[in-house]
Amino acid sequence: MTQATIGLIGLGTMGAALALNIAEKGFPVAVWNRTTAVTRRFHAEAGALADRVIPTESLVELVAAIAPPRAIILMVPAGPAVDDQIAALAPLLGPEDLVIDAGNANFHDTDRRASAGLPMRFLGMGVSGGEEGARHGPAIMGGGARADWDRIAPVMQAIAARAEDGTPCATWMGEAGAGHFVKTVHNGIEYADMQMIAEVYGLMRDGLGLPAAAIGETFAGWNQGALKSYLVEISAAVAAAADPLTGAPMLDVILDAAGQKGTGRWTAIEAQHLAAPIPVIEAAVMARNVSARIAERQAGEARFGATPQPLDLTPDQLEQALIAGKILCYAQGFAMIEAAGRAFGWQLDLPGIARVWRAGCIIRSAMLNDMATALAEDPSRNLVLAPFFAEKLEIAMPALRAVVARGITAGHALPALASGLGWFDMMRTGRGTANMIQAQRDFFGAHGFDRLDGRDSHHGPWGAKA
Repeated sequence: MTQATIGLIGLGTMGAALALNIAEKGFPVAVWNRTTAVTRRFHAEAGALADRVIPTESLVELVAAIAPPRAIILMVPAGPAVDDQIAALAPLLGPEDLVIDAGNANFHDTDRRASAGLPMRFLGMGVSGGEEGARHGPAIMGGGARADWDRIAPVMQAIAARAEDGTPCATWMGEAGAGHFVKTVHNGIEYADMQMIAEVYGLMRDGLGLPAAAIGETFAGWNQGALKSYLVEISAAVAAAADPLTGAPMLDVILDAAGQKGTGRWTAIEAQHLAAPIPVIEAAVMARNVSARIAERQAGEARFGATPQPLDLTPDQLEQALIAGKILCYAQGFAMIEAAGRAFGWQLDLPGIARVWRAGCIIRSAMLNDMATALAEDPSRNLVLAPFFAEKLEIAMPALRAVVARGITAGHALPALASGLGWFDMMRTGRGTANMIQAQRDFFGAHGFDRLDGRDSHHGPWGAKA
């Protein structure tokens, strides 16, 4: 009997797609699902790939089907389900066998598992791309011992997406939870990118009075230029789509309450611990939370009114505003990753991360090639200061200012775009206003402050001793 190169547990949407991808690339894969009927159905529907799929009906059978030293991918819900699955596998595996958590795990959980003294090897691996990516080529972010990643790298790089230069979008990020951390920040950027696109959609719909089809055409045109990306591409597609039940534009029949699985929230929480400012991502998380409060929003509209006024803006201005917002958002995300590397002792390769994100993942974008180049020149420099992106921002910022100023004045909600603009203005202000905050803190708490002239006098004349 042929032994599998790798095993996979969990044949939900993502797990099933990933298993077929592995088989299609020539690697026999043993699969197991808690519900045996799911395993049997998956194998029966694998078609031409069925010969490379080994269905098993128990964990003992799964382990026996994999060539040692074994590698087993977990595609189960994040949290306790992962711990339960590891505990069930522990008696069956040896010290050189490897368990790979490829779900959307919190990186703190991955750190805990990596240091828990498990009787087997353990990797945390971020996988991005949704069902389509898992099936035909995701972006893969590995975290754990480098030697463990190297063992499975031939399989992971074979199934990963390929950038335009042919480079596989799969690499090792660093020790322990580094892979899941990078995936978390990826998802935070994803939240922000989606929110900014939604805000610009709202401006076109409510400010310019454009129908959904025209908005779709506009997004499609933008996808041929600097904004070329998966999210702009699919925004064009969804805006152009019609509801098969009513014939109305699909967007016009969808409830405006956005779901979330927690990774954007994790990004915002961790940014606070790292003192890494990511206001565009934080605004996007907030906006999703507000979107779910439908009854409160309806009550607010009844009390205060919510009729945004028409806008004197052009599609070109909206395009430039979105370009600026995208640069600011990615700059914040990469700065957060750089801060995490310093805080956790990870040797994170920022240009390598940008290259991994060029294909397969949800935030893939034409800009990432230039971001990889800029980060390779100076990984510690904020992207807004890289010459290429500084020049782009100089061109685009007047449009972002006009869009935010006119949009807010006319009553349009623009939390992410406005947050990006506020952050940028702070970043370009050599002397800000935090001196007032330091004076206040010293006044009520005698916290002290540093002086511009460097003198050894750290309290004001408001009662604290000098």
